[in-house]
Amino acid sequence: MKNKENKESAENSFNIRFAEAKEAAVVVAYMHKLGEFQKMSAAITVTEEDMYTLLAEKHAEVIFAEYKGAIIGFAFFCTHASAFIGKTALYIDAFYMNECERSKGFGKMMMEFLAQTAVKRGCKRLEWGCLDWNEKAINFYKNLGSYSIDIMTIHRLDGEKLISFAGIDSV
Repeated sequence: MKNKENKESAENSFNIRFAEAKEAAVVVAYMHKLGEFQKMSAAITVTEEDMYTLLAEKHAEVIFAEYKGAIIGFAFFCTHASAFIGKTALYIDAFYMNECERSKGFGKMMMEFLAQTAVKRGCKRLEWGCLDWNEKAINFYKNLGSYSIDIMTIHRLDGEKLISFAGIDSV
C-alpha cells in the first residue's frame, strides 16, 4: 500500500492516522508504555497539558496505528533542519507498538508512512534514535535499510542545569 493515511484494508482493518491535540491523554499513555518498555519510566514527565500544547501549536505531530478499531501503536515526530545538508528532516522522537502486535508488519507500515510523509514534505532524511540494548529494534531498523551514526554521543542540558547555565532565575 503506497498511501495509508485514513485508508483501511478490508482484510485486516489496519489504519494509520494523525492524532489530534484533543487526544493528548492517549499520547501521554503511550509515552508511559514506551518509558516502561525502555526501563526509563521516571524520565517520562510529560503531562496531558504539555502534550496538548505541543500538538495544538504544531511543534510536534503524532500518528496512531489502529487495528480492528483500537490504537495499537504510535509515533511522535517533528521536523528539524540539518546544517550539514541544508535540508529538513523528520525526526522520530518516540515510536512504540503494543507488544502483542509486534512482528506483524504494522511497525514497518508506520515507518513507511513516516518516510512517505517526509518525502511529500520535501525532507531529505528520516531520523530517530534507538537504545543500544534493543537488538530487536536495531535489526528491524537495519532491515528497513537504515544505518546508525555510531561516532556521536548526544549531550543534553535540561531542567535546573539548563536554567542555571542560561543565567535566568525563573522561566
